[in-house]
Amino acid sequence: MAGLLVMLIAGYGSYRYWTFQVEQPLALTGATLFTLEKGQYAHHFLHKLQQQGLIDSQWPGKVLLRLSPGLSDVKAGTYEFRPGMSLRDTLSLLSSGREKLFEIRLVEGLRWQDWRAQMQAHPYLRADSLNDDFVAYLAPPGESLEGWLMPDTYHFTAGTNAEIIVVQAYERMQTFLQEKWQQRKVGLPYENPYEALILASIVEKETGLAEERPRIAAVFVNRLERNMRLQTDPTVIYGMGEAFDGNIRRGDLKTPTPYNTYVIKGLPPTPISMVSGAAIDAVLNPLDTDELYFVSRNDGSHVFSSSLADHNAAVRQYQLKK
Repeated sequence: MAGLLVMLIAGYGSYRYWTFQVEQPLALTGATLFTLEKGQYAHHFLHKLQQQGLIDSQWPGKVLLRLSPGLSDVKAGTYEFRPGMSLRDTLSLLSSGREKLFEIRLVEGLRWQDWRAQMQAHPYLRADSLNDDFVAYLAPPGESLEGWLMPDTYHFTAGTNAEIIVVQAYERMQTFLQEKWQQRKVGLPYENPYEALILASIVEKETGLAEERPRIAAVFVNRLERNMRLQTDPTVIYGMGEAFDGNIRRGDLKTPTPYNTYVIKGLPPTPISMVSGAAIDAVLNPLDTDELYFVSRNDGSHVFSSSLADHNAAVRQYQLKK
């Protein structure tokens, strides 16, 4: 009887020790990323944990896997372990397949080449295929992705092909633009949604204060309706490409490019940046004004004018300081 009692006590002690080993928090000092490669199994995971000093021994984990075989069905991927998680918690996470979601924030006002460089620089995205062949495959109007991708924060798992994000952003913009086109103000000087997108990209680049978008859009609409050149600096900069060094000179305003709206009449051939939904709303529902000019106050806001004389006065006050 005494021997049986000793065995029971020893068995209970071993059970308590095993329970402690699988339920105690791992020695994590902060959020830690862990990648389980394809072809690796739960025992590979236990080996890695021991190598990294997060567990003392693999046997408690092996016992756990025998008692809970569902935990053996781990999925390859990159996971995030947080302080307080136990061995059981980590195996449960790997068997659930709930990988760590990374994010990339793609903002309006930047160019396609800026977005592409941002995606190519992200350590958890595969973006080597974002080339001209990919753009040609999508076949966007204007043969360019400029303006065609919806700005937003996009989430993805490690190793995702950036093409997936681009296609998602492209489809979202197409849907949004078509919906807003159906709700546009009557009589606007655009023949199709793409022309509205082009103007929206100009409004995006010219706007410093969000509430001014519909007013800035109205100025450009009024100029288009009067067959006046848009004369907007961001189009000059875009047309200059890599030659732009941060300054626009008088000669740049006179140098012809397909985008220089001081030289060409009407809209440039493509958008000049990625476009927010607010900018699209602005060009499809501009304010009712007779204003034809605006000049920066150098604080993000603008002075708007209906006459050239008033505009020149504002230029002297805010730009020439006279």
